[in-house]
This record gives sequence, structure tokens and C-alpha cells, in this order.
Amino acid sequence: MSKVAILAFEQIATFELACAIEIFGLPRPEYTSWYQADVVCFEKGPLRATGGITISAKSIQTLDGYQTLVIPSWNTASNHVRLDLAEKVTAFSEQGGRIISFCSGAFLLAQLGLLQNKRATTHWRYCDIFKQRFPLVNFVDDVLYTHDQNISCSAGSAAALDLGIDIVRQDFGHEVANQVARRLVISPHRHGGQAQYIETPVAKNTGTFSHTLDWAIRHLNQPLSVDDLAKQACMSRRSFDRHFKSALGISPKAWINQQRINLAKQLLEVEDLSIEQLAQKVGYDNGITLRFNFNKYVGVAPSQYQSQFRMN
Repeated sequence: MSKVAILAFEQIATFELACAIEIFGLPRPEYTSWYQADVVCFEKGPLRATGGITISAKSIQTLDGYQTLVIPSWNTASNHVRLDLAEKVTAFSEQGGRIISFCSGAFLLAQLGLLQNKRATTHWRYCDIFKQRFPLVNFVDDVLYTHDQNISCSAGSAAALDLGIDIVRQDFGHEVANQVARRLVISPHRHGGQAQYIETPVAKNTGTFSHTLDWAIRHLNQPLSVDDLAKQACMSRRSFDRHFKSALGISPKAWINQQRINLAKQLLEVEDLSIEQLAQKVGYDNGITLRFNFNKYVGVAPSQYQSQFRMN
């Protein structure tokens, strides 16, 4: 069981703290092995989170015994870091502990020098100030999250969940990650290189398509068309296209391709299939179409992905 420390402090961002707790701290008795998470702090007394919420964290003197440290946020306007906190976090990193920062949490890591010459990111609205203050960090613009050695960083808000799901995928595999994502009602895997900002805001009626999406995922090995999804949703094709893109931020065709590539990645990790066999299992007509879409959404060829996964 991997022990996770979620760092709390005065005026911590409530949403990002909740994301860390949801991913790592929520009990999941259905799994024989899962994270054991504590919300910890290096100061005494109850702490205030954004929105006037009072939280009670476990006061600790050391991070010994923890394998992962999550930093949900940090004050972007301050250069001050408590000495004891700085020493403990720095020592944890130097000893090889895994550190995950959400949103503005990257500011703390950069202030401590832990991101020097490392790839990192943060919320798009903090990009300019981050690059000005920390020029020695290899900052990556407009991505959802980054991994570099023992440190991972996410962009703001919902991207914290994307990074969290990717960590679960690394630790427990695609099947468990997909189950956790399904309960959060989010995409099983948004690639870290995906852009942070989408012009079209996501509507609040995504539940309208929940049964249709579930049905489509169960039938990915069949030659699904957008017309099939529209019929399943009891909508005209034109109405379905419009409402689907409004709700999910992408076209139905792109969503189908993403789900097929997610399934292809899972199969590549556990089965030894030819490209044509793999294409058939995920609903593509041929291996050429599979290769094209795999490169488009993952950035590497299926064979390269499989060899990298097996090496890891």
C-alpha cells in the first residue's frame, strides 16, 4: 500500500485539495491494494481553505514513511516559504520521493529549486509570471500535465484530476484508472500534451449522453458511426452533433477515435497482437487507419508505445 501525504497550509485552494483527496484519499475497498492518504501540515491548529472552510490536518514533523507527496496549490504572490516545510519537502525529493503538484503548487517546487532544468507546467493564467520568476525551469506552455523524473505537475482545476488519473494508471494499470475515472465522470485518459484551453465552454448537461457513451464504449469493436450514436441518443444527427460538442467540447467522431485509441493502448499493454488484429479489436477497418489515429492522439506509433510500456 502506497502512503500519500497531501500537504495542507493556510489558504489552500479547496478545489485542488478536494481533487487530491478524491483521487488518493477516498477509500476504495473494491481493490485489494490502494493508496493510504493523509492530509498533513507542518503547523499547528486548524487551517483555513479558500471559501472560508476550516480543515483539520495531521500535524507531522517528517515525511518519512510516505512514498508520494501531493501539493494541491501554493500562494503565487509570495516568495516566503516556512523553513521547516522547505527542508522537509527538499529532503523528500532528494531521497527520491514522488512529488505531484496541482495548479499553482508548482510555484512552491520552483521556489525550492526542485524544478531547475526540469519540465513543468501550471495554470495558463500563471504562465507569464512563472516564467519570469523561474527562468531555469523548462516550462511547458498549454499542456494538461508534465512528468519529469520524480516530479509531476498539472495545469489548473480539472487538469489535476487528469494528472491524478494518469498517476493511478501508472500505479495500477488502465483498467483500474478507467474505473476510477468512470466514477468521477471524466475521460479515462486525456493525454498530458493536450491543450489546456478550449474556446467552447463545457455545458452542464453531459449526463444527457451518459447512456449513449456507455453503449458506445461497449461496442467499440464494431464499425460505429456518429449516426449510430445519434440514433442511440434518440436525436437527429444535426441536433446530436451540436449538443454533443457543446457538452463534451469535441466532435462525436473525435470522441469515438479517442475511445478506440484508449482501448488500443490497453490491449497493447497486455496482448501481443498484429496491427491488423489490433485494428479489428478496436473497430478500425485496417491497420493504416489505426496507425494514423494512434500517432495523432498518442504521438508515437503503436509498436513504439508497446515497447516503451514493456520497458517500463
